[in-house]
Amino acid sequence: MPEPTVVIVDYALGNLYSIHHACTRAGLAPVITSDRTQILQADAVLLPGMGAFGDAMRTLRQLDLVEVLRDVAASGRPLIGICLGIQLLLSESHEFGTHRGLDIIAGSVVRLDKPRVGDKMLKVPQIGWNQINPARPWKATLLDGVPAGEYMYFVHSYVPCPDDDGVVLSYTDYGGVKFCSCIQKDNIFACLFHPERSAKMGLKIYQNLAGLIRQSMEGNHR
Repeated sequence: MPEPTVVIVDYALGNLYSIHHACTRAGLAPVITSDRTQILQADAVLLPGMGAFGDAMRTLRQLDLVEVLRDVAASGRPLIGICLGIQLLLSESHEFGTHRGLDIIAGSVVRLDKPRVGDKMLKVPQIGWNQINPARPWKATLLDGVPAGEYMYFVHSYVPCPDDDGVVLSYTDYGGVKFCSCIQKDNIFACLFHPERSAKMGLKIYQNLAGLIRQSMEGNHR
């Protein structure tokens, strides 16, 4: 069986080559592109992102990729969001005004509000390592095999707030502010942290993705 093809969506706002390297190490065949046809034909689609929500959505609209990504979500093939990518999957963001998102997961994106330890205010954005904790069991999800409380690498000022708590896979605490750090709903998985920058357990997420895609491909060939 050939290596599963994963398209990494290129809209000039992502850590593309680190993600490409992580995918390759996990046994995937990554392609960086903004081509609609390649995105629609891929075994899985990975939506990365760093920067401002409004700029990202504007670029996705200019590239005519909004409906393409919604079609991927509806197709049942894995759609993976990373960092800004998890935010873009939601209905709207309140970063520098109000901006409509892809509306694949109902919910909003809000600022990481006043984290503190005692009388000391913590810096926003959060930059560095922090723990992810189970909001529900991780068995048979892309966090399968990742220990509860594992440290992942974060760079963010805003957090996703899904309307349905049932889609939340992990939560993280930063200065007393508890927020959703990972979601999974059917074929959609997204994380606020950067697994490609999170050492061995971050790579485990990409390996789980490879296993999921191969299982799906085997089912389609029976």
